[in-house]
Amino acid sequence: MTLSVVHISTSDIEGGSARSAWRIHSGLLARGLRSRMLVGWKSSASAEVAEIAEARWLRRLDNLASRITGRIGLQYCAIPSSFGLPGHPWLADIDVIQLYNLHGGYFDLAALPALARRAPIVWRLSDLWPVTGHCAYPGSCERWRIGCGQCPDLATYPAIGLDFTRFLASRKRRLYRRIARMTIVAPSSWTESQARAAPALAGFPVLRIPNGIDTLRFRPQDRIAARARLGIADDRPAILFNAHIAFDNPRKGTDMLLAILRALPEPERFCLIVAGRDSEKWRGQTPLATYPLGYVTGEARLADLYAACDLVALPSGVENLPNTALEALASGRPMIAFDIGGMRDAVRDGESGFCVPAGDRDAFGAALTGLVRDAALRSRLAHGARALAEREFAHAIEIDRFARLYAELGSRSAP
Repeated sequence: MTLSVVHISTSDIEGGSARSAWRIHSGLLARGLRSRMLVGWKSSASAEVAEIAEARWLRRLDNLASRITGRIGLQYCAIPSSFGLPGHPWLADIDVIQLYNLHGGYFDLAALPALARRAPIVWRLSDLWPVTGHCAYPGSCERWRIGCGQCPDLATYPAIGLDFTRFLASRKRRLYRRIARMTIVAPSSWTESQARAAPALAGFPVLRIPNGIDTLRFRPQDRIAARARLGIADDRPAILFNAHIAFDNPRKGTDMLLAILRALPEPERFCLIVAGRDSEKWRGQTPLATYPLGYVTGEARLADLYAACDLVALPSGVENLPNTALEALASGRPMIAFDIGGMRDAVRDGESGFCVPAGDRDAFGAALTGLVRDAALRSRLAHGARALAEREFAHAIEIDRFARLYAELGSRSAP
């Protein structure tokens, strides 16, 4: 019998977590499994994707409830469409329910126990929101380990107005205890270690399945041809910075990158390619010739983006293991990153790039300068990056691991 999986995600293709969900969903379909997505906001035309709140009035009600609960500190505690989700026809006869990003104003965790009665839950952690009082990335704050309360930064995404973080963290633990069958999937070594240390997830099995990348779509390609397709005539070595929000985004390290680029010696020797929303705001911010490309969608154009550059800057201050790192790996582009989150899984010193101490702008700048000046080093790291992608992060490997997990869970839940 063909395994049937339903994925619940903020979106189908918009955003890093959504793109990871889409890759898994598409890979399962290609293997002949039955796979569907229930999302907060649908952007694709796929018939295998549906919005949880299909009626416009219900979406508006969800949005209103999300804004109100956020302002009073009861984040996502009453999202109307969640209450009808367990009765969705796609959940009538399934083997596994896989969760991704559940924050964003489209889902109330109160629906989880009812969903778990439908099928075993697999929760792929995109960040640490499932174990905190309100935030996705607590940074240096360790209060999530003791149940939060007295939050030092209510404005950290996703923000809340009043400090009900202890109540919210306690609510999550109470709801999780009502779930008999849930497996936590960590896409990086960092999320795996954090999940194992989280009191809220105590007792649930934790499994690491690294994110996968399509190594046929993202592969080393001709740089000049890719630049021509993107409208970039410059032939100097190019640094790429790619983020969903590409300017004034401290989590992705835009402030750090600005300071680093402004201090680089001989800026005339190379140029900067920026992709993401607000990328045009980079013009004139550094002495480098800058090419803003806006928010890049579609894997063919994304592949051109990596082919057009010579190295990739990943200055994030708080991070898991972003798609950008895997896309750069598969494209054979060396990277420079701060050693935070799961970055070291993909950015390996001397193999695929350089992972410098967190916050060390001088080390980051020195690594950038060294790579720009040394074409032989870039070539060696490029080959190492591609080999690492094929060995550990190939999409087929990720799908194999999920398919085995689903089969095991399905056999356990069979009567």
